[in-house]
Amino acid sequence: MSSTRHSDGVLTDQSRQLSLLVNSITDYAIYMLDPTGVIRTWNPGGQRIKGYSAADVVNTHFSRFYLPEEAAAGLPQRNLKVAAEEGRYIGEGWRLRQDGSVFRASIVIDPVWDNGQLVGFAKITRDITELYHAQEQLLQAQRDLLQAQKMEAIGKFTLGLAHDFNNLLTIISNCLDMIGAQVKEQPVSSLLATAQRAGDRGALLTRQLLTFGRGQTLVPESVDLATMLGDCEAMLRRSAGDGITLSIELPPGLPRLSVDKAQLEAAILNLVSNSRDALPRGGDIAITASARQARDPAHSERGLSGHVCITVADNGEGIPVDVQARVFEPFFTTKSVGKGSGLGLSQVFGFTSQSGGFTELESEVGKGTRVRLCFPLEEH
Repeated sequence: MSSTRHSDGVLTDQSRQLSLLVNSITDYAIYMLDPTGVIRTWNPGGQRIKGYSAADVVNTHFSRFYLPEEAAAGLPQRNLKVAAEEGRYIGEGWRLRQDGSVFRASIVIDPVWDNGQLVGFAKITRDITELYHAQEQLLQAQRDLLQAQKMEAIGKFTLGLAHDFNNLLTIISNCLDMIGAQVKEQPVSSLLATAQRAGDRGALLTRQLLTFGRGQTLVPESVDLATMLGDCEAMLRRSAGDGITLSIELPPGLPRLSVDKAQLEAAILNLVSNSRDALPRGGDIAITASARQARDPAHSERGLSGHVCITVADNGEGIPVDVQARVFEPFFTTKSVGKGSGLGLSQVFGFTSQSGGFTELESEVGKGTRVRLCFPLEEH
């Protein structure tokens, strides 16, 4: 009976009720600030989220929780000003814990008035780090899916176009061969030879389009990457040209790949050629590889699996962020007219995708570009 009377007495005292409520909440940091931002109260939620005890923070300025550059820029004072002038401040940002780590905070600041006089602020902070990262991952997955769907649509269109183009080229090439067999006089034979070279170039472009559209027939075989790169190293160095240092560094014991060897060589050659073009004043190109667990961005539901990833990196001009999403599209090129067909990277993308892998690109203007080809491990 006495316990019931004690409980009733406590619950009829409003200030005691409020104190019990605030101090019972541990998922939110709830505390009072004076008009200048000095902390006057502190609850257990503040200690759980930020790591400080009441003795650590009471009578100190709340700007201590902000990142140093934000505190120096006056962000804490601006947030209080917004709360006072607009009736509330709502926002989120990165904040500091006592141990120096950061967390993503959802923040609400309400002004406290007494007879028209601003006497302080009520501040509520919630740790939303996990939610923030989950939303970022979801947005990235959505961007990856949209990009994969776009590339698939372009691939289907390209595949149909390439087949029709290939049929026309076959007819033209056959007719040129028949005419060439009967006409030997100059300058007609010279003109025929020029036309045949143009037809061969068109056939090469068609094969690149078919590769992008995944319509090229691949002949996979078991490939030892170190041996393959050793065999074509001289060709890669010639492609890199003078003034450029090409290095090939592979860790020992890389798993074998089941890929079309000729297409893989062509893909790496395309990447080296692109890096060379991004180094007009010379520089470095590095070919590396690693075995790792990776997830295909277009098929994230499949989870992590074993891949061998080949990286071609340069320290060249880099690619602007606004065009990076388009570099694998056929005919898209950042080079000047006559300097490229825009099919090199599309061949790389199509071959890697058709081989069951995926392509990654990282680039920063002025710092260089890295293109990574990730192939699934050979099944035994």
